Amino acid sequence: MSKYKASRQVAQVEDFNYRLGIKQCVDALKGEQLKHLVSLRVEMLKEELAELEAAVNVEDAEETVDAVVDIVYFGIGTLLLMDVDVEAAVDEVHLANMEKIRGVKPERVNPLGLPDAIKPEGWVAPSHEDNHGRFKEIWGN
Repeated sequence: MSKYKASRQVAQVEDFNYRLGIKQCVDALKGEQLKHLVSLRVEMLKEELAELEAAVNVEDAEETVDAVVDIVYFGIGTLLLMDVDVEAAVDEVHLANMEKIRGVKPERVNPLGLPDAIKPEGWVAPSHEDNHGRFKEIWGN
């Protein structure tokens, strides 16, 4: 876990993973089993995204909120299970995003005219180099 205090949401997901024994099971996985776990998590996230799309298509506010939260919860859980410091990863992305500027992406359809976050010249992408957790173990990078 981060050297900083985890957000309430990250702590809640971590608590869930331990309470159900998911983290303990994942910690015992090695090699190909870990690769399979990552593929499984991707499929589960696709299922959650399909639930979101279905909820939006029928204009169901309750299910839309639930689906978005499930996606966030599941994403946080995936990183925690792979021993990634979620707080540090989010901080990296946030810092890089805060360097973006308001603009327009001509390649994106934007009928509402909302501002896009544009990468200015010299923008530096977030680095998670020292925070790959077990992904490094299974992919070596």
